[in-house]
Amino acid sequence: MKIAINTRFLLAGRLEGIGRYTYEVCRRLVQQHPDDEFLFFFDRSYSTQFRFGPNVRPVVLPPPARHPVLWYLWFEWAVALALKHQRPDVFFSPDGYLSLRAVTPTVMTVHDLAFEHYPEWVPGLVQRYYRYFMPRYCHHAGHILAVSEYTRQDISNRYQVNPDKISVCGNGCRDGFAPLAERQKQDVRAEVSEGKPYFLYIGAVHPRKNTHRLIDAFTRFKQRCPNPSLLLIAGRFAWQTGEVKDAYNRSSCREDIRFLGYVPDEALPRLLGGALCFVYPSLFEGFGIPILEAMHCEVPVITSNTTSMPEVAGPAALLVSPTDTAQLADALQRVFTGPALQQQLIQSGREQRVLFSWDKTAAVVYEALI
Repeated sequence: MKIAINTRFLLAGRLEGIGRYTYEVCRRLVQQHPDDEFLFFFDRSYSTQFRFGPNVRPVVLPPPARHPVLWYLWFEWAVALALKHQRPDVFFSPDGYLSLRAVTPTVMTVHDLAFEHYPEWVPGLVQRYYRYFMPRYCHHAGHILAVSEYTRQDISNRYQVNPDKISVCGNGCRDGFAPLAERQKQDVRAEVSEGKPYFLYIGAVHPRKNTHRLIDAFTRFKQRCPNPSLLLIAGRFAWQTGEVKDAYNRSSCREDIRFLGYVPDEALPRLLGGALCFVYPSLFEGFGIPILEAMHCEVPVITSNTTSMPEVAGPAALLVSPTDTAQLADALQRVFTGPALQQQLIQSGREQRVLFSWDKTAAVVYEALI
């Protein structure tokens, strides 16, 4: 087979979210199917690290697509013309976009429809682009891959797409996330939390991630249950962070809340492995990879009872309403004061995590392509 793939999110040193999905899936497709030819469509110069095998032929198609107008030009003109010229058997787009002008059979991955549920989180022009094109993309695609059953149902119900046209491919946990020995945990805590136990959040600091309510809940927990624990927040400040700053400023335990900023990928496994508990009270997720990473590190999880998070976490997390800070504070206290509960969640995580892997994801993707 000759398979063309949109690889515009393969950016050296910046594999976040969709870029990570693209990397893990494409690497496996190339290496597991050496008899197939792969055309990688980049929108700018690329790193040779993304040539995963001799059966990959990179193709650079300008312009760099990082703005709605350029998205349109790239997909509807550059990609459409490249597909017409290269004549692959199928086009795979792992980032939720495709070319409406292309006649090549197309498989597209949709990660979430958050913009439909929370339009206020998306800048105006981007929001209008999504609202116009996403339903058209979903109907044009020959097959759709959704990263969770929740996303599959959301696509089907919102855009009236036949559910038989949508497969659930899931996500996986990248290499490196593994449990730490007790001595290693102590070393990590000595480095990042003055030797104190810490609750950890990893992700963008943004209203969607609900960081402001996490700070409020942690403050309530510390007031009700005085203890030495810290809250570490690892991630970049995104836009609309006023609520987070307000929550921090009004907290009575600001000295126990630390903003770590962006943490490099290579440092995340140790930081996560040293945590007392991973807390992920997001309002909306298409999947929630950090939950899976915490299970691989054998760290207890607290997460939201909405969207895809119960599906990913299963019995391996305490599920809370993300808008109920009292409930979240109770969950923090239950984990902190309950070693038996901690062990129960860790054991459940060992069983739950085997349901998801990048190998399984790549297999579902390839099945949709052939």
